[in-house]
Amino acid sequence: VQLVESGGGLVQAGGSLRLSCTASGITFDDYGIGWFRQAPGKEREGVACISMSSFNTFYRDSVKGRFTIANEYGKNVVYLHMDSLKPEDTAVYYCAADHRPNGLEHCLISATTYEMWGQGTQVTVAS
Repeated sequence: VQLVESGGGLVQAGGSLRLSCTASGITFDDYGIGWFRQAPGKEREGVACISMSSFNTFYRDSVKGRFTIANEYGKNVVYLHMDSLKPEDTAVYYCAADHRPNGLEHCLISATTYEMWGQGTQVTVAS
């Protein structure tokens, strides 16, 4: 099982990026999928998550209204659309998967909830 993030890069403040999380070896149907980030010298923090059974989402306050987590129907991918990026959004972004075979009504952005992690993709926002 492998999670792979892509779509990171360098962008000017106010710009946009779309991160993708794909998986091999699993299908996302029975999972909660979360996006996390870790800036240099800081702890990893949850950014957003989506339940792939209920499609409920959750965001940390600092990204509400700017970031959108979404799946694509029929495809084993979850996106993180990031708009109005700020320098403080600079970090390595990780996707993670939380297996819930009995379904998941509300996802969490607590890192300890997730058992599978990708390698991360760097997002750098220049001021």
